[in-house]
Amino acid sequence: MTVRDRLLAGFVTVLWGVNFIALDFSLAQFPPLFFVGLRFAVIAVPTVLLVPPPDVRWRWLLGYGLGFGTVQFAFLFLALQAGMPTGLASLVLQASAPFTVLLGGVLLRERIRPVQALGIAIAVLGMAAIGWHRAQAAALLPVLLTLCGALGWAVGNLCNRRAQASNPLRLTLWMSIVPPLPMFALSALVEGPGTGWRAVADSVNHATGWAALGALAFTALLATVLGSGLWTTLMARYPASTVAPFSLLVPVVGVSSAWLVLGERPHPLELAAGAVVVTGVLLGSRPARAPLPTGPPHPAAAASRD
Repeated sequence: MTVRDRLLAGFVTVLWGVNFIALDFSLAQFPPLFFVGLRFAVIAVPTVLLVPPPDVRWRWLLGYGLGFGTVQFAFLFLALQAGMPTGLASLVLQASAPFTVLLGGVLLRERIRPVQALGIAIAVLGMAAIGWHRAQAAALLPVLLTLCGALGWAVGNLCNRRAQASNPLRLTLWMSIVPPLPMFALSALVEGPGTGWRAVADSVNHATGWAALGALAFTALLATVLGSGLWTTLMARYPASTVAPFSLLVPVVGVSSAWLVLGERPHPLELAAGAVVVTGVLLGSRPARAPLPTGPPHPAAAASRD
C-alpha cells in the first residue's frame, strides 16, 4: 500500500473506533436492533431517490449489505443485549481481519506473503492479550455472538472486494438499502413492534435524546458513508489480506477515545498490547518489495551511464 492509502486506512479506523463512543450515546436512547435499521435507513432513503445504482452485480451488493450491514450488526447488538461489554465487543469484532485473510486465501486464492502472515499473527497476539484481560468476567455466549458478527463482516469484505465498483461511494450508499427491512423486522420480533418508533418520537424531548440523534448522524454520515466509502475504495484497490488487518486498530482507537471522552482508564497491559497490535498491522500492510532487475542492463540505460 502507498503511504497515502495507509493513512486513509488509519483514518477509517479512527472513525470506526470513535464510533463506539457514538454507539454508547445512541444506545442510551434507541433499542439496539432498531438503531441499526435506523442507521442505514437514513442513508438508504435519499440514496434510492438521488443516487444512480453502482455498476456492480447485484449479488455482490446484496452480499456486502447482508454481511457487513446486517449479519455483523445483528449479532453485535444481540451480543451487547446479552451482556457483552462494549470495549470487549470492539475488540472481539476485529476477528473479522483474520477471518477475511483466511477466506480471501481460500475463496479468492489471494496470496498471503510471509511478512503479512507474521504481521497479522503479531496483531492477533496483541488483540488476544487485550481480550484475555477483558474477558475475565464475560460469559461465553456474548463472545460467540460477537464472533458471528465478525464472520459476517469478513463475508461483507469479500463481497466488497469482488464487486470491483468503479465508484466505491455509490456501492457504499446502495449497500445501505439492504439492512433496514431485516433489522426493523428483527427489532419488532425481539424488542417489540413500537418500541423503536416511540424512542424516536421521545428523542426530541430531552438532552439525552438530542445527544443520541447527534451520535446517529455521526454513525450514519461519518462512520458509514465516509468510513465505509474509503474502506470500499481500498478494498477495490488492494487484496483483502492487505486492507483487512487495519481493522485490528479499531479497538485501540476505541479504548483510547473511551479514555479521553468517557474517563475509562485502560490497564497498562491493554496499552502494551495495543502497541503490539499497531506494530503488527504496520508490518502486515508493508508494500511488497519490487523484484530486483535480472540480466544485462538495457542498452539505453547503459548509454546513459557513459
